[in-house]
Amino acid sequence: MGDPLGTEATHAIAAGMGGIRTAGDLVLRMQLTHKMKINEAKKYVAERLGVSVIELADVVRMTEVREDLGIGIQEPFNGANVGMEAKFRISEVLGQKINSVERFKERAGLNK
Repeated sequence: MGDPLGTEATHAIAAGMGGIRTAGDLVLRMQLTHKMKINEAKKYVAERLGVSVIELADVVRMTEVREDLGIGIQEPFNGANVGMEAKFRISEVLGQKINSVERFKERAGLNK
């Protein structure tokens, strides 16, 4: 069955920094996949996005950045990247492999 509170804890951490409204989901991804401490993860994400660490928690600024980079926004409009499109872009922007993206590429014959 696993840890019944595992998902709740992960969600609380990501939502605590604003999740997709800011950069909480990206920082959390770095913490979980690369065992980074929060300050290290924030610095890495800020550098990759071209913003300051303080801007990572600014809803307005991060909505603009996320929209410009195509890495998903809270309320997508027509033409905004969603789902796998956004994950592909997140993988490129962060310079990190994401398992679901790699599996998608493999099945589509794009991992050559």
